[in-house]
Amino acid sequence: MDVDPLSLTTLLAVAAMAGWIDAVVGGGGLLLLPVLMVAVPGMPVVSALATNKLTAIAGTTTAAVTYARSTKIDWAVAGPSAVLAMCCAGVGAALAGAVPASAYRPVVLVVLVGVAAFVVLRPRLGVVSLPHRRTRVRVGVAVLVAGVGIALYDGLVGPGTGTFLVVAFTALVGADFVHGSAMAKVVNVGTNLGALVVFAATGHVWWLLGAAMAVCNIAGAALGARMALRRGSGFVRVVLLVVVVALVGRLGFDQWVAA
Repeated sequence: MDVDPLSLTTLLAVAAMAGWIDAVVGGGGLLLLPVLMVAVPGMPVVSALATNKLTAIAGTTTAAVTYARSTKIDWAVAGPSAVLAMCCAGVGAALAGAVPASAYRPVVLVVLVGVAAFVVLRPRLGVVSLPHRRTRVRVGVAVLVAGVGIALYDGLVGPGTGTFLVVAFTALVGADFVHGSAMAKVVNVGTNLGALVVFAATGHVWWLLGAAMAVCNIAGAALGARMALRRGSGFVRVVLLVVVVALVGRLGFDQWVAA
């Protein structure tokens, strides 16, 4: 690992910020991955994804435990989703590098724009829970969307996974944003673990760098989860919109400018 002191300090600070974002609404990889690629010139993309997983699993586990201690998690939805997510994220990680970014980026952009419009046009979405939406069919759909579709994306790419999970649980089973974030963290632990196992087996993880960033990510995640619990769903909704807009901007730049 050849990282100069200034770059390392920057990475540690950004890892803490990413942990905060991930704990509140997801999307910390949007911040950390680009900085990681710039701060460590020549680092392969797959190694950046793998090392980010090591960092992220520490933060998401911390956030999940913090939420579980303070709020009720719908384990009937989050549990099966997390188990499925471990397997499907592993499949995505195995395919990482084989699928070009140009194949998925336009689709993700369209989905993100749709998410932003959905949240803006439905201002009450996620502000309060809607338990009548939690039917057996909707629970099944939520488990498949989170545990298969979103988990595959996380193994392949990653940034925005937590955001997609929060919106899925809010829209499909009527959770408010705080409880949706809590369930998202549980599933995100599963996706990170599944992907990390595959990346570790193939030798792509930079362990020392990832562990150092993980310590800072934990601190940011603990703070973010506590803020979300204290400030409530309105706060999470605002952060969600900011993160989605930032994701659209980043992916749009990669698609039309950087390319």
